[in-house]
Amino acid sequence: MKVLKNNLKSNLNIRTENNYPTEGVEFVDITPLIMDKDNLKEIMNLFYNEIKDKEIDYIVAPEARGFLFGSALADRLNIGLIPIRKKGKLPPTSVEVTFSYEKEYGKDYLEIPKLLNDTYKGKKIYIVDDIYATGNTMKSIKNELINLGSTIVGEGVLLNIKELNDNKELFSIIDINES
Repeated sequence: MKVLKNNLKSNLNIRTENNYPTEGVEFVDITPLIMDKDNLKEIMNLFYNEIKDKEIDYIVAPEARGFLFGSALADRLNIGLIPIRKKGKLPPTSVEVTFSYEKEYGKDYLEIPKLLNDTYKGKKIYIVDDIYATGNTMKSIKNELINLGSTIVGEGVLLNIKELNDNKELFSIIDINES
């Protein structure tokens, strides 16, 4: 792993695991980084400073590690969090849309929950996740929210694997290449 950018003051404490969850994939584990309270506080401050002046109705965060950053940001911004869930985690009556997307190691399904007493039309959304590799998860979420009438005002991640994507609009705290 080659670090291209690190906006954190601390040294990176990230582990990698080759051939996990499948052969040929290098798993990047941010757990040691966020276990440190000072690192976590700095990460949340960097996210907050990036988006605090944007007009946002909701933070959207995919399961599961996106929830970690998304819920804390939504709380700081005093706005709601829309958790994007894996298929089957929500009762069918509370699902707005189910969609598939290609991951680095297979196909998966996500679900966007229905809003309470409202629609997605006209809502301003900021999407937050932990790691951006090929970007298929975030791209799929973005496309579905746009199809529902939302406006995406930004996308942010803790760690961007630059060699796997060309997203120039993505806010990232750390940029790496696997090689």
